[in-house]
Amino acid sequence: MSDALTLPAETRDRAGKGASRALRREGRVPAVIYGGKEEPITIHVEERELIRQLDMGHFMNSIIEIEVGGKKVRTLPKDVALHPVTDRPEHVDFLRLAKGAKVDVSVPVVFVDEEESPGLKKGGVLNVVRHELELVCEADKIPNEIVISVKGKEVGDSIHISEVDLPEGSTSAITDRDFTIATLVAPSALKKAEGAEGEDEVTETEVIEQHAETVEGEDDQVVDGE
Repeated sequence: MSDALTLPAETRDRAGKGASRALRREGRVPAVIYGGKEEPITIHVEERELIRQLDMGHFMNSIIEIEVGGKKVRTLPKDVALHPVTDRPEHVDFLRLAKGAKVDVSVPVVFVDEEESPGLKKGGVLNVVRHELELVCEADKIPNEIVISVKGKEVGDSIHISEVDLPEGSTSAITDRDFTIATLVAPSALKKAEGAEGEDEVTETEVIEQHAETVEGEDDQVVDGE
């Protein structure tokens, strides 16, 4: 999993839209820490530092240690509200992590061993159904990504969650079905080519049948002439 990120914060005394707008004008982002059977803490963080951590790409799957009031609070980001036009962060929700807690996260999928897939070598295409997996993970064992091998896969094969070796401390959040993660399909160009070949075969057969009917007709005329 990713190393824990540290995010300095300050408590905020006032809530409400007016107070939040004032904070944003000062380059701060309002936030809240909740959960863990404790009272919520309203805080604000520096916008530039928050954006820097968001740009790292794994912010939502990382443990965030928030430094506030001389203490560190272990949290997991649950929601980042963005401005609809500028995409600047406007508010963040952090879930406080209790010791031994389990959390629901979405973890990206990475496929490997493409060169060892006969189907891909033949020109097949990997059709990814799920780019992320919904997992239940131990808070201190959240994986950065789930690696899935396509070794030996042929065109027409599918990869299901039951085939994936999940890291220790992680289980699928979806347990009622063996869902599909990806399939190997023939490219559209190959399908069209196969279709065209089938049409050619049909046309050739029709020509042979028509020729046979013509010959039979000529034979019948010769017999009548006799």
